[in-house]
Amino acid sequence: MTSSDPMTSSDSAQQPAKAPAKDPWDLPDVSGLVVGVLGGTGPQGKGLAYRLARAGQKVIIGSRAAERARAAAEETGHGVEGADNAETARRSDVVIVAVPWEGHGKTLESLRGELAGKLVVDCVNPLGFDKKGAYALKPEEGSAAEQAAALLPDSRVTAAFHHLSAVLLQDPGIERIDTDVMVLGEERADVEIVQALAGRIPGMRGVFAGRLRNAHQVESLVANLISVNRRYRAHAGLRVTDV
Repeated sequence: MTSSDPMTSSDSAQQPAKAPAKDPWDLPDVSGLVVGVLGGTGPQGKGLAYRLARAGQKVIIGSRAAERARAAAEETGHGVEGADNAETARRSDVVIVAVPWEGHGKTLESLRGELAGKLVVDCVNPLGFDKKGAYALKPEEGSAAEQAAALLPDSRVTAAFHHLSAVLLQDPGIERIDTDVMVLGEERADVEIVQALAGRIPGMRGVFAGRLRNAHQVESLVANLISVNRRYRAHAGLRVTDV
């Protein structure tokens, strides 16, 4: 290096070292978070509540009727509580939306205040059914998750847990559910919290799968899995390879 070079060796030595890339599997400790499940009396919601509580998470099941929620919580066990949807939203750090698609928009709109500031995980699949089987619906906003984000401007909306078999989730004889969970969201920190929650369930792994604009095809894939299950009498899930 000559004296005419724009950078001397001493200048080079003063340049800050580049920080190493974050390990994508370095996920936060979520064991102390309270998880609420709206629609927790339905098969998918109840199954998720059971699995998370069995893994040691504090869980509240929500329903439009508090009595139904408390009955479902008692049946689920593992310290699960039941409350109406509004109380569940208020008391929870993370709220999983597992309501039927038909009531999705109305439910979230009614809980906008209670869900403000909360991390919301939408796992609703907009599907139709006819004599040919299940098929995907496309909401005006693009997906159920994007509808949730539009209705809840003060919440942090993510999408996950779409492809899980309610039968496997609710079966107490099954110790592990070997499947990946596609997680979508706008903020890395929020996505990683959801990934970590999925990882609390033995055999399960949360994998980042893009922004909310990509949620439609993730939700739609459930129609294909239903076809797989009917043909092969299975409870199919997904695995992402090479990650």
